[in-house]
Amino acid sequence: MNLKQLSQNLGLSQTTVSRALNGYPEVSPATRRRVEEAARTFNYSPSTRAKGLATGQALAIGHVIPVSSKHEMVNPIFGDFIAGAGETYSRHGYEMILSIVDDADERRIYSGLKSRRAVDGVIIHGPRMNDPRLGLLHELGLPFAVHGRATGYDKPYAWLDVNNRSAFLRATDFLFDLGHRRIALINGLEVMDFAHRRREGYAESLRAHDVPLDPHLMRSGEMTEVFGYQSTRDMLAEENAPTAILCSSLISALGVRRAIEEKGLVMGKDVSVVTHDDALSYLQNGADVPIFTATRSSVREAGRRLAEMLLTTITEPTKPPLQQLLEAELMVGSSTGPAPRKD
Repeated sequence: MNLKQLSQNLGLSQTTVSRALNGYPEVSPATRRRVEEAARTFNYSPSTRAKGLATGQALAIGHVIPVSSKHEMVNPIFGDFIAGAGETYSRHGYEMILSIVDDADERRIYSGLKSRRAVDGVIIHGPRMNDPRLGLLHELGLPFAVHGRATGYDKPYAWLDVNNRSAFLRATDFLFDLGHRRIALINGLEVMDFAHRRREGYAESLRAHDVPLDPHLMRSGEMTEVFGYQSTRDMLAEENAPTAILCSSLISALGVRRAIEEKGLVMGKDVSVVTHDDALSYLQNGADVPIFTATRSSVREAGRRLAEMLLTTITEPTKPPLQQLLEAELMVGSSTGPAPRKD
């Protein structure tokens, strides 16, 4: 049943029925009850578009993905975040709009979303150092929240992030406690804010243990299985190979393990591995005992929370931007052990 049919059945105008269902105060309590009872009887639910027309809102949230980051669309980390955010949107009657755009078209796309009133707000994924998108969205007056943070942008904005520096400082300290001194870092692209912070934590731990940074033990790139494999293969081929590897992604860590085993070594005995795993729904880090020692946080829960924060920003625009820093939990698995003794 559509709005017109429901209105005809009640003998009321479509405007009155729509206003009753959307809580407008000028509709009498008796009429509202009558309309709501009829809607339940006929299993009528107003479309999001109809609600938006009635309230002046789009009741939609935008997620704009640049082509350079389109690999994220098949990445389980992105999928888990979207699933969590989608749960929140659904609960509040919002829809989600995903757009994949050419990097050069980002300004035009965001401007179009604002001018067409296609969305009430957007979530920024993968913030970069000095990310220009934050300034653009402030300029447009389009509400937004950031999954992560953007170093170099000073105006207040809503964000939710994992304490990446603290997580990688703790993970590196843990490897030092096991006796490792040659500790490698396989990181994400370090133009990305999260990867920059992870490198800072790793470097801080090395300084605290009087170990100089060694460029031969540091890699930065797209966090794929192949990148993890190739980086580890190359480092293990060197004379003074690492005895431990700190990895920014469980996906890359799978490649790290492949390279270790290909060389005839045993992960956790000959080479220790710590990864950041994000507690992924569809790529589990073992069952009762984790396969990898990992700094763990739920990206699905991050999606739920950040979506709530954005909706608060939209509905309470005078409220200071909400910000939340989550701490990762270090889970010890079978991928780490004492540094191997030299013969």
